[in-house]
Amino acid sequence: MNFLRVPALFTHLTNYPFNDLLQHRTFAAMNHMPSLAELKQGAVILIDKPYRWTSFDALKKLRKPVQAKLGHAGTLDPLATGLLICCTGSFTKKIVDYQKMPKEYTGIIHLGAVTPTYDLESEPENPQPFAHLTDAEILQATEKFTGTIMQVPPIHSAIKKDGKRAYEMARKGQEIVLEARPITISTFEITKLALPEVHFRVACSTGTYIRSLANDFGQALGCGGYLQELRRTKIGDFEVSDAHTVDEWVSYLKAAHEAEKAQQA
Repeated sequence: MNFLRVPALFTHLTNYPFNDLLQHRTFAAMNHMPSLAELKQGAVILIDKPYRWTSFDALKKLRKPVQAKLGHAGTLDPLATGLLICCTGSFTKKIVDYQKMPKEYTGIIHLGAVTPTYDLESEPENPQPFAHLTDAEILQATEKFTGTIMQVPPIHSAIKKDGKRAYEMARKGQEIVLEARPITISTFEITKLALPEVHFRVACSTGTYIRSLANDFGQALGCGGYLQELRRTKIGDFEVSDAHTVDEWVSYLKAAHEAEKAQQA
């Protein structure tokens, strides 16, 4: 049976208790097209970030047409696609709350090699055999990464070390040692096996690096692995299926401004 989903181009939450927002999806029933006044007052915009765009790229494209204070609630790597939460007006004060929400991702881990960045931002190297792995061995390996575990972030990340961004130091060839941090992975599901590709779904706490998970997963299997593809599908109760592209947002906002000018004329 197919179910139709009403597009949620905008979620207006000004009069909705924020603590209740974190627990319920009542706001889904409140979806409507935002007025420019609502954007200035405070709203949440859900964006489906495209491949190769930074989170800042998306913000930069929207800042002028939104014509209100604007910020995003957590970056998404350029090579990843999917859900990016942006806040306008007074809702920029809620950004920290949104950043703390659990996340959900789908993607592909490529077995049989590693990369310095743990993804395709750098070239695969150190090829290793993987054909001997059984489905059972791969599925069993996910158990090592479920629950609360310690994870070392990638050195090619925005984490600061001695006051400097780790990726800046890594690009200069400087030696970096980052400490492991506790994270929680509530779900690590293998959705398809087509070696060397391992398709997955992960639900995790904020602060989890899926690139590190891919690298560690390949290491646990003894053949190496890197993140080939990643899509963020969920943040808290916000879903990427309720998001729209940057271009769709720009088109809508342009039309809203034109309508406002026509009314004032």
